[in-house]
Amino acid sequence: MVTQHIDGEGQAVVVTPDGVVKTPLTAEQEETRAAEQVQVLQSRADELAADEQKVTDKASAKAKLIAGEALTEDEANTIVL
Repeated sequence: MVTQHIDGEGQAVVVTPDGVVKTPLTAEQEETRAAEQVQVLQSRADELAADEQKVTDKASAKAKLIAGEALTEDEANTIVL
């Protein structure tokens, strides 16, 4: 069985029944790795922003319900009946 991964030092690691081979990443592999990291960070930032918006909508919905005001659709969606 052969496995491949990138270690913490930025080297490609190939593990075979005959042993482990480490090689530096090529420029293309480095670019791909950096792009993947940016994509993961952006995805996480988007998730955090969505979570924050839900908290804001829920607080706003509560305040509007107490005041007897109409809710937006997003605020209404935060209410669990």
